[in-house]
Amino acid sequence: MFTLSIVTQEKAVLEAEVSSIIAPGSEGYLGILTNHAPLITALVPGKLTVKYGDDREEIYAVSGGFLEVSENKATILADAVEPADKIDINRAEKALQRAKERLEKLEASINPERAESAKARAKNRISIYYEMHD
Repeated sequence: MFTLSIVTQEKAVLEAEVSSIIAPGSEGYLGILTNHAPLITALVPGKLTVKYGDDREEIYAVSGGFLEVSENKATILADAVEPADKIDINRAEKALQRAKERLEKLEASINPERAESAKARAKNRISIYYEMHD
Protein backbone atom coordinates (compact mmCIF):
# COMPACT_ATOMS: atom_id res chain seq x y z
CA MET A 1 0.00 0.00 0.00
CA PHE A 2 1.07 3.57 -0.59
CA THR A 3 -0.46 7.02 -0.20
CA LEU A 4 -2.07 8.66 -3.21
CA SER A 5 -2.91 12.36 -3.29
CA ILE A 6 -4.81 13.88 -6.20
CA VAL A 7 -5.03 17.66 -6.23
CA THR A 8 -6.12 20.37 -8.66
CA GLN A 9 -5.74 24.13 -8.37
CA GLU A 10 -9.20 24.28 -6.82
CA LYS A 11 -9.19 21.40 -4.33
CA ALA A 12 -7.81 18.17 -2.96
CA VAL A 13 -9.73 15.44 -4.78
CA LEU A 14 -8.42 12.33 -3.03
CA GLU A 15 -6.04 11.33 -0.25
CA ALA A 16 -6.05 7.59 0.33
CA GLU A 17 -4.04 4.43 0.86
CA VAL A 18 -4.07 2.45 -2.39
CA SER A 19 -2.53 -0.72 -3.76
CA SER A 20 -1.94 0.53 -7.31
CA ILE A 21 -2.67 3.18 -9.89
CA ILE A 22 -2.55 3.20 -13.67
CA ALA A 23 -1.99 6.68 -15.05
CA PRO A 24 -1.84 8.17 -18.57
CA GLY A 25 1.80 9.24 -18.80
CA SER A 26 3.18 11.28 -21.67
CA GLU A 27 4.94 8.16 -23.01
CA GLY A 28 2.00 5.81 -22.45
CA TYR A 29 0.11 4.33 -19.52
CA LEU A 30 2.18 3.40 -16.48
CA GLY A 31 1.43 1.34 -13.42
CA ILE A 32 2.53 2.31 -9.94
CA LEU A 33 2.77 -0.21 -7.11
CA THR A 34 4.15 -0.10 -3.57
CA ASN A 35 7.90 0.63 -3.42
CA HIS A 36 7.97 2.09 -6.94
CA ALA A 37 11.21 3.86 -7.89
CA PRO A 38 11.14 7.66 -7.68
CA LEU A 39 9.51 9.17 -10.75
CA ILE A 40 8.22 12.46 -12.13
CA THR A 41 6.27 12.42 -15.39
CA ALA A 42 3.82 14.54 -17.31
CA LEU A 43 0.26 13.25 -17.62
CA VAL A 44 -1.91 13.54 -20.71
CA PRO A 45 -5.70 13.32 -20.98
CA GLY A 46 -6.71 9.77 -20.19
CA LYS A 47 -8.13 7.30 -17.73
CA LEU A 48 -6.72 7.11 -14.22
CA THR A 49 -7.41 3.81 -12.46
CA VAL A 50 -7.06 3.68 -8.67
CA LYS A 51 -7.13 0.29 -6.95
CA TYR A 52 -7.58 -0.14 -3.21
CA GLY A 53 -6.40 -2.96 -0.93
CA ASP A 54 -9.85 -4.58 -1.00
CA ASP A 55 -9.66 -4.79 -4.85
CA ARG A 56 -12.20 -1.99 -5.18
CA GLU A 57 -11.43 0.20 -8.18
CA GLU A 58 -12.22 3.83 -8.99
CA ILE A 59 -11.88 5.39 -12.42
CA TYR A 60 -11.18 9.08 -13.05
CA ALA A 61 -10.94 11.20 -16.18
CA VAL A 62 -7.73 13.21 -15.87
CA SER A 63 -7.06 16.06 -18.29
CA GLY A 64 -3.30 16.28 -17.82
CA GLY A 65 -0.83 17.41 -15.21
CA PHE A 66 2.03 15.70 -13.41
CA LEU A 67 2.64 12.54 -11.39
CA GLU A 68 5.37 12.35 -8.78
CA VAL A 69 6.26 9.12 -6.95
CA SER A 70 8.70 8.97 -4.05
CA GLU A 71 9.00 6.93 -0.84
CA ASN A 72 5.59 5.21 -1.15
CA LYS A 73 3.75 8.45 -1.84
CA ALA A 74 2.27 9.30 -5.24
CA THR A 75 1.03 12.80 -5.93
CA ILE A 76 -1.00 13.75 -8.97
CA LEU A 77 -1.16 17.47 -9.71
CA ALA A 78 -3.96 17.49 -12.24
CA ASP A 79 -5.20 20.26 -14.51
CA ALA A 80 -8.65 18.75 -13.96
CA VAL A 81 -9.84 15.37 -12.69
CA GLU A 82 -13.34 13.95 -12.52
CA PRO A 83 -14.65 10.65 -11.15
CA ALA A 84 -16.02 8.59 -14.03
CA ASP A 85 -19.38 8.22 -12.30
CA LYS A 86 -19.73 12.02 -12.10
CA ILE A 87 -19.12 12.79 -15.78
CA ASP A 88 -21.94 14.85 -17.26
CA ILE A 89 -22.10 13.34 -20.76
CA ASN A 90 -24.25 16.16 -22.18
CA ARG A 91 -21.78 18.77 -20.96
CA ALA A 92 -18.84 16.76 -22.36
CA GLU A 93 -20.50 16.36 -25.77
CA LYS A 94 -21.28 20.11 -25.92
CA ALA A 95 -17.66 20.90 -25.02
CA LEU A 96 -16.46 18.63 -27.82
CA GLN A 97 -18.80 20.30 -30.32
CA ARG A 98 -17.63 23.79 -29.23
CA ALA A 99 -13.98 22.78 -29.59
CA LYS A 100 -14.60 21.34 -33.07
CA GLU A 101 -16.41 24.51 -34.16
CA ARG A 102 -13.58 26.69 -32.89
CA LEU A 103 -11.03 24.62 -34.77
CA GLU A 104 -13.08 24.84 -37.98
CA LYS A 105 -13.41 28.63 -37.75
CA LEU A 106 -9.88 29.39 -36.56
CA GLU A 107 -10.63 33.07 -36.12
CA ALA A 108 -7.83 35.34 -34.94
CA SER A 109 -9.32 35.40 -31.44
CA ILE A 110 -9.20 31.60 -31.13
CA ASN A 111 -6.11 29.90 -29.73
CA PRO A 112 -5.78 26.64 -31.74
CA GLU A 113 -3.67 24.92 -29.05
CA ARG A 114 -6.28 25.70 -26.43
CA ALA A 115 -9.08 24.45 -28.70
CA GLU A 116 -7.16 21.21 -29.42
CA SER A 117 -6.61 20.74 -25.68
CA ALA A 118 -10.33 21.29 -24.99
CA LYS A 119 -11.18 18.79 -27.73
CA ALA A 120 -8.83 16.16 -26.23
CA ARG A 121 -10.28 16.66 -22.73
CA ALA A 122 -13.86 16.35 -23.99
CA LYS A 123 -13.08 13.23 -26.06
CA ASN A 124 -11.40 11.66 -23.03
CA ARG A 125 -14.40 12.33 -20.78
CA ILE A 126 -16.82 10.96 -23.40
CA SER A 127 -14.70 7.85 -23.94
CA ILE A 128 -14.48 7.11 -20.22
CA TYR A 129 -18.20 7.75 -19.73
CA TYR A 130 -19.18 5.24 -22.43
CA GLU A 131 -16.58 2.71 -21.24
CA MET A 132 -18.22 2.82 -17.80
CA HIS A 133 -21.77 2.58 -19.22
CA ASP A 134 -21.37 -0.36 -21.62
